[in-house]
Amino acid sequence: MALVVFVAGTLILTIFIAWATYHSAEMLKQVKVDFNLLLLPAENLLRVGLVITCLILGWASGLSREQFGWISHTPLADIAIGLGTGILVQLPLNALTNWALMRFGPQIYSPLVIRSILPRQRDEWAPVLLALFPAVLVEELLFRSLLLGGLKMFFPVSALVAGTALLFGWMHSPQGRLGMVITAAVSLLLAGLFLWRGSLLPPLLAHYVVNLLQLLVAHRHRDRLL
Repeated sequence: MALVVFVAGTLILTIFIAWATYHSAEMLKQVKVDFNLLLLPAENLLRVGLVITCLILGWASGLSREQFGWISHTPLADIAIGLGTGILVQLPLNALTNWALMRFGPQIYSPLVIRSILPRQRDEWAPVLLALFPAVLVEELLFRSLLLGGLKMFFPVSALVAGTALLFGWMHSPQGRLGMVITAAVSLLLAGLFLWRGSLLPPLLAHYVVNLLQLLVAHRHRDRLL
C-alpha cells in the first residue's frame, strides 16, 4: 500500500510541477513583470512546501534512503564531481547558445524566464542565489530521487531517463526550441550523474552551478535579453 501511495503521489506531483512550470513561463509572454520572480515570498513558500512533499513521499514509501540518493558515502568526491561538472557543462552550453543565436536568429530562444529571475541590482544577488537553491532542489528531488531512484524498481531505467529528459525539456518549451533541447540534454547528464554516483549531491550541485553561471552570463550580456 505504501508503494502504491508513493507511485501515485509522485506522478501527481510530477504533473503539478510540470504544469505549473510550463504555465508560469507561458504567463511571462502575456504579462510584463517588474519584480524578480525568485524573490516572491509566496513562490518561495511553495518551493519549500514542494521540497517537504518530496521528502515525505520518499520517507513514506518505505524504500531506503540510498535508493533515493539521500546518502553520500564519498561526499567530498561527490561535491567535487558536481561542481566540476556544472562548470564544464556550462562552457559548451554557452558556446552552443551563441552559435545557435547567430545561425538561426533570436526566435530560437526566448530569454523571458532568465530575464524574470536576473538580479536587477547588486543587493539582489545574495537573496536570488539563496532562493535559487530550493528551486533547483525541488527539481532534483523529483526528477532524480523520486522518478529515477524511486520508480526504477517498477520501470526500466532507460525509459525513466528518457522520459524525464523529455518532460524536463517540455517544461521549458516557453524558452524556445533551443531551451527545450538544452534542458533535455542537461537532464540526461544529471540522470547519468545520479546513476553513476548513487547520490543526489552531484546532480544537485551541477544543476545549481549551471543555473548560477547562466545568471552570470546573462548579467554580462544583458543587451541580448531585450
